[in-house]
Parts: sequence; C-alpha cells; structure tokens
Amino acid sequence: MIEIDGLTKTYGDTRAVDAVTMTVETGTITVIVGTSGSGKTTLLRMVNRLEEPASGEVRINGTSTLSVQPHLLRRRIGYAIQGHGLFPHHTVARNIAAVPMLLNWPHDKIAARVDELLELFSMDPVQFRDRYPADLSGGQQQRVGVARALASRPDLMLMDEPFGALDPIIRARAQDDLRRIQQKLGSTIMLVTHDMEEAIRLADKIAVMDAGRLVQYAPPAEIITHPATDFVADMVGDVERPLRLLSLIPVSQVVVDGPAEGAAIASDASLRDALSACLWTGRTAVPVERDGVPIGHVTLDAIRACAEFQP
Repeated sequence: MIEIDGLTKTYGDTRAVDAVTMTVETGTITVIVGTSGSGKTTLLRMVNRLEEPASGEVRINGTSTLSVQPHLLRRRIGYAIQGHGLFPHHTVARNIAAVPMLLNWPHDKIAARVDELLELFSMDPVQFRDRYPADLSGGQQQRVGVARALASRPDLMLMDEPFGALDPIIRARAQDDLRRIQQKLGSTIMLVTHDMEEAIRLADKIAVMDAGRLVQYAPPAEIITHPATDFVADMVGDVERPLRLLSLIPVSQVVVDGPAEGAAIASDASLRDALSACLWTGRTAVPVERDGVPIGHVTLDAIRACAEFQP
C-alpha cells in the first residue's frame, strides 16, 4: 500500500503540488492524469524522492520513504519513462539486468530473470537478449524499458508517460501488455499520462490533477459519470463520455441467448468494440463467443442503453 499524506512541493512562490493526499492499494494500477503543468510528474517523482517534498510524507507498506536513503529507495521502486531511457551501448540483457546487478544478484539468477521477462513480453530471449537498443523497434524498446523497471521485482513501479512516443497501434498493444503483465505479477503501478483515454483503459483508479491539486480520485466509471469539477468533465469530454463508458463494460455483461448474423466478437471485448462492429457492418446485433464457442449475442439497443448515464 502506498500512502501519500499532505504531499507538497514548492518552487519559490509556486505550489507545483499542493497538499495531495491519496492511498494506492497493493496490486492495482493508479493513473495520474492532468494537463501540462498540473503537477502530475512532480507528484510521481516525489514518491521515489527524485524530487524532495516541501512538506508531507509518502509511506510504502507503512514505512516512510524519508527514512530510507534515496538511492536504496530507488532500487526497490521500478521507474519507466517516455522514450524508455535505455543505455544505448548495453545489450538488451544488460539493460534489463541493471538493477539486479546493483543488488549483487547471482549471475544465474540475473540471467534467468532476464529471460523470464523477455518471454513475458513475447520477445524470444535467444533472438533479443544480445541485441542493442538501436536494433529494436520503438515498441520493442519500450517493452525492454518496462522489463528493466520490473527486473528486481519492485514493491512499486512508477511510469511517466511510458507510451507517449509510440504510434497509436503499438501504443494500444503496449497498454494491453502492461495490463496483462500487471495482472499476472500483481504489481502495484502508478502511471502518469495526459491522455484520459489511456487512463480509462488502464486504471483501477484515476487521480485527476489540476494546478497542483488532486481534484478527483475515483474509479474510471465514476470519473466518467460523476466528474467532480468542470475541469474533470472537460478532461473526460462530453462527446466522448458515452464511448468511454462503453469501453469499461464487457460484452459478457449484456449478452443474451440466441444466434446473430456475421462475425462474432469475444465475450471479454468491450461494448465499445461491439458498437464499432454494429456500425461498421450495419448490423443491429453481433454474435458473441467464448473460446471460439458461441454463447449468444448483444444488440445495438442494449449497447445504446448502457451508454446512457445521468450527468
């Protein structure tokens, strides 16, 4: 559990972060979202003491970060940034092994961890471990950057705009990778982004920052349906709000018995995916399958009903 208690950062007369208090539960993804200059990156950097607070405290599993020397603290916290920050003259394996080497892990344990993480990110160790960053695509470099942050099995992983430099298709795949791996490993992740779409896609809870203040901290559905301020409502967007709500609801929640025409979608797809299938093909219903077996269908009317909310 990460407890942030009254955390404040000042630069002269400016409060970059203003008395932020929030709790991040173990094994969850918390996404901090806001516009440029809202204080989101400064807040994240105070968690691992890359920035020192003017006042307030961060506690990780009950222990104040102020009681731990910064360099030792950072070895326990994974950190991934936009553009990955890989060492260009080190191989993929050595990049991933950076923190375990500082922690004096045995060589065989480091090698096993490198291969384990490469396999987790669908990168064949034999093919990739001896390559250099320049030999990788942008998406592969980003995967290695995240693998490096996970290498020492940290209590917490901090991510600052990790997918911002990727094109939309690779970015969506990287987000899916992160969610899958987080669920498999049970990692606790705090991630900064300016993109509300990314926040809704990834987060268990979203923290919205505005002018250094935490203006709302809630699950994505609550952020969408009950924005606490006009600023939060603007971040969500009036036009996009129904679609973003549909992206949170799995098809399995509204599937009904009976067949339907056309290509099927998976039961764990979102209603936003189902809506796209209906509109693209002109259908009023889409068949649904689980593990390749038909289980029913979802109707356009049911999708529209789920998109309705009380603003």
